[in-house]
Amino acid sequence: MGVIAKQSIRGTIVTYLGIAVGVVTTFFVLTRFLTTEEIGLARVLIDAATLFIGLAQLGTNASIIRFYPYFREKGSDEDHGFFFWALVVPFIGFILIACIYWACRVPLGEWFGDKSPLFVDYYYFVIPLAFFMLYQTICESTCNVLMHIVLPRAVRELIVRIGLLVLYLLYAFRYLSLDGFVVGLCANYAVAALINLCYFFTLKPIRMRPDWAFLRANKQLVYRYIVYTGFLIISAVTTVLAPTLSSFFVTAKMGLDSTGIFAIATYMAVLVSVPNRSVSAIASPQLARAIKEGNKEECSFLIRQVTRNMLLIGGFILLGIWVNIDLIFYILPNGATFAIAKDVVLILGVSQLVLGTFTICLTTLNYSRYYAFSLLLSLVLTISALLLNNYLVPLWGMEGAALSNLFSYGLYYLLIIGTIVPLCRFHVVDGRWWLIALLLVVLFAANALWQACLPAMNIWVDSIVRSIVIIGGGAGIAYIAKLSPEVNSQIDHFAQRLKTTSHKD
Repeated sequence: MGVIAKQSIRGTIVTYLGIAVGVVTTFFVLTRFLTTEEIGLARVLIDAATLFIGLAQLGTNASIIRFYPYFREKGSDEDHGFFFWALVVPFIGFILIACIYWACRVPLGEWFGDKSPLFVDYYYFVIPLAFFMLYQTICESTCNVLMHIVLPRAVRELIVRIGLLVLYLLYAFRYLSLDGFVVGLCANYAVAALINLCYFFTLKPIRMRPDWAFLRANKQLVYRYIVYTGFLIISAVTTVLAPTLSSFFVTAKMGLDSTGIFAIATYMAVLVSVPNRSVSAIASPQLARAIKEGNKEECSFLIRQVTRNMLLIGGFILLGIWVNIDLIFYILPNGATFAIAKDVVLILGVSQLVLGTFTICLTTLNYSRYYAFSLLLSLVLTISALLLNNYLVPLWGMEGAALSNLFSYGLYYLLIIGTIVPLCRFHVVDGRWWLIALLLVVLFAANALWQACLPAMNIWVDSIVRSIVIIGGGAGIAYIAKLSPEVNSQIDHFAQRLKTTSHKD
């Protein structure tokens, strides 16, 4: 995959190093030293800030990737002041959303106050937290279009998580009060934003003045940028709200204790879509360029490549989690408290698999001339998520929230695929994709049959043996059948390097 492979592999390595830190933090610090209510507070603060920045961006995050090729001159560092707008527009959005958030204190306080009064106590801390998270995200996107994702990825996945680990430990051993912890949470993201900003300015000479002459000479481009950004502002209200609805409904209807348990299940499930973060970060600019050039063959190639590899990698991560889920809760401090969310992990994991596999399709739609359709589809996503959460959370609790997430995202991406295939004439999946899907179904069925017919005598032995047979056997089949030539190529390359190194020794 060339640049995509090189950068995404490095980014994925950094991401999984961050995951290692996250595993220690989530599964051995949070669950041991914090109450479920305190875990829930941290989760809902970050979710609220995530929703905040999704609205405050004013579409800038996607606009940066879509329009940078139009401002950049080939063979030159000249970008006609593009990054001035990339940094200023989100600040305007932040001020607007901060005013709205401030004004909504009373109605939101009444909604959360009955079951989750602790969140209401720290309501205003979301504003500084959101500001720093906003600029961490924006600076990461600017680095992405310059094809440098590794350090921003390290900031997001390593530095932020190490900072969180330190904060949790300081709070656990009472070196910090709860007030101090929340202030530290804001400071942690402030450091991340500052590092990304400084790194961005080292990548190339940055013109921090708007090039008015270029804008006057390209009025049609300016008009398209304004229309596209305006569209994304409206779209963000829906697409950013949907992912956080489940957490908010659990918080409001069941309390922060349940939010804390739901958060641990979510942390496990999110591992499934982690590879997509690095791949999308580097594939999106490539896709934007191919769409700009009208190269449908390259677009289809990129989409098929990403969906195939994300299904394979994400599917095996989910399989690994599910095969060992009982062992995970057995090892987890206070695992019995969180084991009630076992089914939630699987449902959310499947949802994350759908998201990780088909996010590239949403990216394609947003970068195409049919991007307006994504507004209609995002409305479907949000309305379905709202209705499903409102109905299923009181009925089935956390499982209802997880099912709401799965059903709404399943419908959403099905509609997206049904839009880009006939309109853009891009191919989303190929024969290998279907074979991977069939293999995963067979492996999950084999695991269920094994557990039904061969009850575990020892949880450690059972998990290890099932992992070797089911996961190892499935991986061997995928490699021999060459279901992903790109993954096979990387495995062969790694094996060859090991062989060369051993010969030198």
